[in-house]
Amino acid sequence: MTKELNWGILGASHFAKNFILPAIMVSKGNTLAALATSESEKAVPFQTVQSSLRIYNHYDMLLADQGIDAVYIPLPNTLHVEWTKRAVAAGKHVLTEKPIAMHAQEIDDLINLRDSSGLLIAEANMILHHPQWHYAKELYESGIIGTIWSVDSVFSYNNAADPGNIRNRPETGGGSLPDIGVYTFGSTRYVTGEEPTEILSADIKWENNVDIWSHICADFPSFRFSSTTSMRLAPRQEVTFHGEKGYIQLTTPFNTQVFSQAEVAIWRNDMTVDTKRFPSDNHYVLQFENFQNSVSNGTPYPCPLEFSQGTQRMIDMSFAKTADG
Repeated sequence: MTKELNWGILGASHFAKNFILPAIMVSKGNTLAALATSESEKAVPFQTVQSSLRIYNHYDMLLADQGIDAVYIPLPNTLHVEWTKRAVAAGKHVLTEKPIAMHAQEIDDLINLRDSSGLLIAEANMILHHPQWHYAKELYESGIIGTIWSVDSVFSYNNAADPGNIRNRPETGGGSLPDIGVYTFGSTRYVTGEEPTEILSADIKWENNVDIWSHICADFPSFRFSSTTSMRLAPRQEVTFHGEKGYIQLTTPFNTQVFSQAEVAIWRNDMTVDTKRFPSDNHYVLQFENFQNSVSNGTPYPCPLEFSQGTQRMIDMSFAKTADG
């Protein structure tokens, strides 16, 4: 039986206001019922959209609300594990922003909690809900590009003018790899179904003890992987899976409907190309609909904690390679 999920949000972040609020409101089977924030003025835009919204001035007060089924957590990265555990202890399903943990081993506790509680705990890796990635995976598995040799992935933006941003602060778990390496690493693992065997090189530039630019080169069983992430370069994103018979190219792999329109192109040796476009799919909406469907009907969630742990393990390996170097 389908059950509507009543959501609460811990923290009135800019991201929650601009992306999560509208996604919950238009997604099937979900409604926003409560918000916790100590700054009442930040609640106003949420109340404008949802007039019946219950406002709490402390996170624990929202978790004590028996009318809340699920909690979305967009807090700074270093608080993700703590408040995920608190939400589960309060009997809530939890969707926590990426990275759900700062180290892969921390996710072991969350997997155990998920299994023992029967509650859904997941990382908000929205790209895995977008049909462009399902299509890319189908193309790859069809063998249309032949034997793969390399995957190149780039994701950059420039927030140098905002030094107070949590992504620019070490105490909040900032850095380009925790923020967007999740996508360059995770999407490659998703499409190919492979795990890295070795980080060959990790070239990282630091500022205020956070990584502002990284180039990671890794070996996978079937191919060589290259990832560039940065918080100091002009906005750019692209992923290419390169094989002997052609290549699959995603030109807006991560910020669809913001950076540009989602497109997946398949290029062949004769230089012919077929492009499939996804003009209207919203991965945030699909994420909440999939979460609700998993809670209500037991449908496997597209981004289980085991997948998130694999991506975090690769991030951990990258930082360890830098330390070794």
